[in-house]
Amino acid sequence: MTEETTPISNSKREIPVIEDDAFSYEGYQIVRGEFFAHTYEPSFTFNANKVSVNTACIKKLPDTDYVQILVNSEEKKLAVRPCLEDEKDAMRWCSAMAKRSPRQISCRIFFGKVISLMDWNPHYRYKLLGKLIRSNNELLFVFDLTTPEIFIRTLKDDGKMKSSRTPTYPAEWQNQFGVPVEEHQNSMQINIFDGFAVFGISDEIPAAPANPTKQKETPTYE
Repeated sequence: MTEETTPISNSKREIPVIEDDAFSYEGYQIVRGEFFAHTYEPSFTFNANKVSVNTACIKKLPDTDYVQILVNSEEKKLAVRPCLEDEKDAMRWCSAMAKRSPRQISCRIFFGKVISLMDWNPHYRYKLLGKLIRSNNELLFVFDLTTPEIFIRTLKDDGKMKSSRTPTYPAEWQNQFGVPVEEHQNSMQINIFDGFAVFGISDEIPAAPANPTKQKETPTYE
């Protein structure tokens, strides 16, 4: 192991750089982005029979007005892919006004299918963080359904629902910071035509309501 120095731009100070070829990422976990503030990260939300993206998604694709939503039931991933208005199952994801803002999309059937697939509570709000990737020369957002931020709603004494502003996370996250480096690198390597199904959004049939008191024990990280 040797030591050398490298200059810092715009500074007279120099910091030592230690050469260590024996360093290994084995045993390290990449800390989950959900544990940090992420206002400017792409997100996808399920809430009260509606879905929506956040402003960060709209800004990253400023020329996109219509998208398709794809779901891989086996890998538990959701993708949002830009498309043309006249393509089958295309939907507008933003307002038609000059100032483009996210649009909440009513989708009782789709909402109910995802709730059933993931065994979620339909009365909670679920927020997924994602990344903009390029696959097969196409840009798309990919979200992992197994890593949601969960905002619990509870029934107050007056009969009204109270929404938590502090998210909880899946119970298995309690004793970990994230996932191993190798697993993390492979997590977003997908083929958008392999295992994904395009969903048309409709709200013609209401999802069957579930018991709002049904909860899963999940740790809270504040």
